[in-house]
Amino acid sequence: MIVLGRLVAPYGVRGWFKLHPFADDPAAWCSLPQWWLVADPEQAKSDADWRAFKLETVREHGKGLIAKLVGIDDRSAAEALDGCYVGVPREEMPATGTDEFYWDDLVGLEVQNSKGESLGRVSSMISAAANDVLVVQDGDTERLLPFVGSVVEQVDVASGVIRVVWERDW
Repeated sequence: MIVLGRLVAPYGVRGWFKLHPFADDPAAWCSLPQWWLVADPEQAKSDADWRAFKLETVREHGKGLIAKLVGIDDRSAAEALDGCYVGVPREEMPATGTDEFYWDDLVGLEVQNSKGESLGRVSSMISAAANDVLVVQDGDTERLLPFVGSVVEQVDVASGVIRVVWERDW
């Protein structure tokens, strides 16, 4: 499963949720006919641990998104799913374009600088106001690298390496 976002809070009394997307283009996956939910994706041992829900609708609300799932028709039902992560099987996701990546594809890749020195592995991603950020873990050292063209030289998912302009002591 690819984790796309999280249901962050019930909205209203008719089963709607506030949605926090983990991607910069939620419209691409908001058109999918169903989403899968799980309380903790790291604890899910297989796709069978995820529950499928048909997506009724998603719409913009203020600076965010709200979503309605079929069969979740009141606040109590929405509260029971509060905090769940939203995922979709990889094969149902739209194909990525050139130089486009799903965050899930980046997590676990080794990050090397232009000298070939390993800076660690991508442990997660952060969506910041200006740009996305790679969280790179190297033992006890954590580096936050902006995921922008001036820092990221190359992403080679097949070989498992991201090459960056970044020094080990920065």
